[in-house]
Amino acid sequence: MKKIHLYILLALFLFITGAHAQQLRFHKDGTFKIVQFTDTHVVPDKTESLKAIKLINETIDKEHPDLIIFSGDVVTGKPARQGWKMVLSTLEQKGIPFCIAMGNHDPEQDLSRSEIADLITATNRSLNKKDTKGLCDMALEVKSSKDNAASALIYCMDSNDYSKIDTVKGYGWFSFDQIQWYRQTSAQYTLKNGGKPLPALSFFHIPLPEFFQAYKNERNSPVGKRLEDECPASVNSGMFASMLECGDVMGVFVGHDHDNDYLASLHGIALGYGRFSGGKTTYINIQNGARIITLKEGERGFSTYIRLLDGSEICSTTYPGTFK
Repeated sequence: MKKIHLYILLALFLFITGAHAQQLRFHKDGTFKIVQFTDTHVVPDKTESLKAIKLINETIDKEHPDLIIFSGDVVTGKPARQGWKMVLSTLEQKGIPFCIAMGNHDPEQDLSRSEIADLITATNRSLNKKDTKGLCDMALEVKSSKDNAASALIYCMDSNDYSKIDTVKGYGWFSFDQIQWYRQTSAQYTLKNGGKPLPALSFFHIPLPEFFQAYKNERNSPVGKRLEDECPASVNSGMFASMLECGDVMGVFVGHDHDNDYLASLHGIALGYGRFSGGKTTYINIQNGARIITLKEGERGFSTYIRLLDGSEICSTTYPGTFK
């Protein structure tokens, strides 16, 4: 009986310490660093995919991030299970918390959304949770360096894949249920914070329709490249308007359009791309890399730059500083 009690206490200790280890927290100097990888497009039988794994390894080793986010189109070749193993085993070895948002091409291989979600959520240090569709939309708390109160939020969301309406062609959009979830979640955190919205960033795959408007915004010059047209959904379901009304999201970061890496501003929200992070397993006309974003506790803003595979840093800027 005593052994049973000991095992129970040991299991409880491991559960508690494991949960604590998964907490995201600002450092004592008030910083919190995120690395965004996007569109790695891993195809297991193509050696070009190894460039994506090399980039992941070298970026993490150099930057020592507090959180890793993948904004979709991670594995886009068969056998997909092998491709996901390449990526997830690399992340597991690094031991840094990560969250993955699916892209439109991820479920097109030989694994369903549910099967992909099983692989991701079973990986050590994954912050993702599974729902009936695949991966849940997540609001990740970044705790204060001083106490256990949430000091910032990171939304990791599923922008879906393709239109489900026969008369509407093209890419999918956020459903009203997702927008309602976001609005309710944001409102709850704002209420808990004494009526003041927490500084937040949002990551997903497909750009919002407002990206083009932000790039053409004459009040602020964008930072970075736009070498192809934006490819959002042809239906605007109102996610950007909800972010404006809720007042917490200060930056949105996506992927999807491989030759774009710009950061622009619209109505006080930064709309930006990550940097294509894969090898030449799909179209690409720029060197692969990753976006680095650093939050500062207590500030509504961030600094960001792009780290390329060759180790160089480009497009360094601050928000809103550069865009005031």
